[in-house]
Amino acid sequence: MTQQHIGSRDEWRAARLVLLEREKELNRLRDELAAQRRELPWVRLEKDYEFDGPGGRVGLLDLFDGRSQLIVYHFMLGPGWAEGCPSCSFWADGYDGLPVHLARRDASLVAVSRAPYPEIAAYRERMGWSFPWYSSAGSDFNFDFGVSFTSDQQRAGAEYNFRHLDEPGDELPGLSVFARDGSGAVFHTYSTYSRGLDPFNAAYQLLDLTPKGRDEQDLPWTMAWLRRHDEY
Repeated sequence: MTQQHIGSRDEWRAARLVLLEREKELNRLRDELAAQRRELPWVRLEKDYEFDGPGGRVGLLDLFDGRSQLIVYHFMLGPGWAEGCPSCSFWADGYDGLPVHLARRDASLVAVSRAPYPEIAAYRERMGWSFPWYSSAGSDFNFDFGVSFTSDQQRAGAEYNFRHLDEPGDELPGLSVFARDGSGAVFHTYSTYSRGLDPFNAAYQLLDLTPKGRDEQDLPWTMAWLRRHDEY
């Protein structure tokens, strides 16, 4: 860690007040972006997606669990994978305590992966997680929402994060939001990918407050330090 300027408490407070104004500016901008996000047009879903879960086969409407809003984390766990993606696992470590609070604001949170449900259940048990997690195996769900790619797409390229990616892997991360109306119609309202997922990782937000920050600049690649929580 590079040695920083050492100053008095008065110097620190003066610099902190300057930074505070920048932080307030960012908070105001974040509120404006959240309002613009809520104003996006809703797209009605025409497909009847189905998923496998602990109780068997269910539809997308069932994932709402009686609420009108659904948040889906697209977790990278493909068919036949021995274990889930380390970075998705890093994000998912913060999800267990959320569903009970989101439910009070009429929202449900689930993870969805393309691996068969028994493979999901085994990895979920290993990690000790309790949040709902479903398999989209046999449906177009992951492909339609831009997080899974066919062998042809992996060779020729495909859109990911709203831009062309020359050689996407078979699975990439993302998050999508859905809403339903009183008639049972389901609408896609939002999706985000790549660095758009950053705000949902509490550990990174805390590291951003520390003197070293994320401390990844000298690594061979950004998250080379990361392990699943049972592998450190």
